[in-house]
Amino acid sequence: MQTSIVIPVYNEQENLPELIRRSIAACDQLDDSYEIILIDDGSRDESATLISEAAAANAGKIVGVLLNRNYGQHAAVMAGFSHARGEYVVTLDADLQNPPEEIPNVVAKLREGYDVVGSVRQNRQDSFLRTLPSKMVNKVVQKSTGVLMHDYGCMLRGYTKEIVETMCECRERSTFIPVLANTFAHKVTEIPVGHSERADGDSKYSFWKLINLQFDLLTSITTFPLRVLSVIGGIISAFGIGLGILILVLRLLHGAAWAAEGVFTLFAILFVFVGAQFIGLGLLGEYIGRIYHDVRDRPRYFVRKVVGRDL
Repeated sequence: MQTSIVIPVYNEQENLPELIRRSIAACDQLDDSYEIILIDDGSRDESATLISEAAAANAGKIVGVLLNRNYGQHAAVMAGFSHARGEYVVTLDADLQNPPEEIPNVVAKLREGYDVVGSVRQNRQDSFLRTLPSKMVNKVVQKSTGVLMHDYGCMLRGYTKEIVETMCECRERSTFIPVLANTFAHKVTEIPVGHSERADGDSKYSFWKLINLQFDLLTSITTFPLRVLSVIGGIISAFGIGLGILILVLRLLHGAAWAAEGVFTLFAILFVFVGAQFIGLGLLGEYIGRIYHDVRDRPRYFVRKVVGRDL
């Protein structure tokens, strides 16, 4: 029974030789055949060249999928899914922070009958600016999906062939793969895995990209923000009505002179309403933008070349 290892790559020329060596060594411990699919996500360094050379040197083990430009990590993973032939599919980052040596442990759990196997990073070696958004993502996803998994941000995960094929049939443009997989999974579990500091290169997620990821996550898996906004809007409206009644009563009790002194309070209330409206328009715009992209129905990615496999 074949296992496919899907690894998105973007500007990782420093880590690729070690990644390939360690991944092959880890997969050699599996009882069955395997393929390591390296997806070059429009890298600007020599990553595509290194992938092509590795595919030629390791025929039958390494497959290279070269995209024509950068589409983002999750789109690259979906491109890898579309070329995966294994009964089990394991995803992994290329930065070596999640050790490839954990691959056999993920596959072993899948063989126990689980549809999705997540992983929880132990002794995480990331900065506060990385761990805080990750914790926020985990809480939001747990509340939105009702599936209690503790580390949705870890790319080291395992899926059965059926789950991968079902995900490939979904055509939405903004896809958060761990959440999408759990939507269709019957049995899910997690295992603890190691975590290391990045050996070479820089993280591809800047602080601004992490913020964008939060918006993508919220608006791609749930309408919960719109519901919260409606509740907040109702509370603010009720507060405004109550305050208006109070001002009216005090004006009747103390005269018109007192009411004039509340002008700035009314302005403050106005600003609150204006702010709430802008928040609402921003969230609504996010959802309308996603509808616009889905209606156009453009491909998620364009594969320039596949190396290491006879198609």
